[in-house]
Amino acid sequence: MTAMMAASRVEDGCLDYGYAEDVGEPGLVHVFERWRDQAALDAHFQTPHMAAWRTAWPSFGVSDRRLFAYEVASETAI
Repeated sequence: MTAMMAASRVEDGCLDYGYAEDVGEPGLVHVFERWRDQAALDAHFQTPHMAAWRTAWPSFGVSDRRLFAYEVASETAI
């Protein structure tokens, strides 16, 4: 996961990429990603490190994944 995160963070168009374990449900990992645009995300899905991750995730105990994309119009600090 560390290698995947490091490789993703240096991709063109990656604004943020990280993992967090849910404190209320140990073993549940949330992935947070922000990409400049859909083209950057599409390119990310085609990278060698993404292919390696897809091959390796069963050995890490990944048994399910749910992906959602959100389009956000603006961001304001609170």
